[in-house]
Amino acid sequence: MPAADYATELRDRLPDHTVRLAGTPSEERELAERARIITSVDIDPELVERATDMELFAGVAAGYGHLPLDEMAAQGAAVTNASGIHAPNIAEQVLSYVLTFTRNLREGLERQNRREWRHYQAEEFKDSTVTVVGLGAIGQAIVQRLNGFEVETIGVRYTPEKGGPTDEVIGFDRDEVHDVLSRTDYLVVAAPLTDATRGLVDADAFETLPQDAYLVNVGRGPIVDSDALVSALQSNAIGGAALDVTDPEPLPQDHPLWRFRNVIITPHNAGHSPAHWDRLADIVAGNVRRLDEGATPGELENLVRAPE
Repeated sequence: MPAADYATELRDRLPDHTVRLAGTPSEERELAERARIITSVDIDPELVERATDMELFAGVAAGYGHLPLDEMAAQGAAVTNASGIHAPNIAEQVLSYVLTFTRNLREGLERQNRREWRHYQAEEFKDSTVTVVGLGAIGQAIVQRLNGFEVETIGVRYTPEKGGPTDEVIGFDRDEVHDVLSRTDYLVVAAPLTDATRGLVDADAFETLPQDAYLVNVGRGPIVDSDALVSALQSNAIGGAALDVTDPEPLPQDHPLWRFRNVIITPHNAGHSPAHWDRLADIVAGNVRRLDEGATPGELENLVRAPE
């Protein structure tokens, strides 16, 4: 997805502003020294020091743990991310994984490739229990798309008192989580990587899940213990897994996860959408307008860090 397309979308929305796309590292340094707004995947702390006029760094991804947040805050710049722009397409991919498992479509494709007209067994998604870890924009989009399938939904979030769109909402209390896992048919991980979520789906979790349950991870790879997942698959402790993110990532060619017939692996691709730049440009241009009108950082959409 060429960055030039993103620049074009911003120019269309901000015709009274100058939008420049850095083509080289030297041009990047030159532009950063006089830019009010910088939008990119990443920014080096050294470049932050040069960006003395920067009011806003607009990240183009939902994740922001890789950014020098302290340095930008000290420089007086607010930081926003791209939270929410991936929600529709990631939610669609989650449903694709789930229905592929439920209707046993991989078996159908394999028989098609063999030109073999022979019936095979499939299951129904109706009346299943789906647990979604993370009820942010992505988790909520997933639940919204589950509504028409007549399934029971459970949400896991940091602040369960806020409730959510699921039939039931719990926090990250280990006993509560394991009680939910014991009655889960599809476990969907759509949360960011934090101290609370790192290694959340571990060996104990796989022992607690029903033997025919499926795991879907579109969050972050380290939320799932890869060794424990491999062991669960080898011992038929779960029905299968769909992984858009892995630990490690990229997944090495000799990793055992590649060899399981009941595992779907996609290369961190669920976030891709032809509407990516369009949606992001709406957020960034809106924030530029707010700053032009004297808004405080707290009024910016998708704020993740305010300036000091």
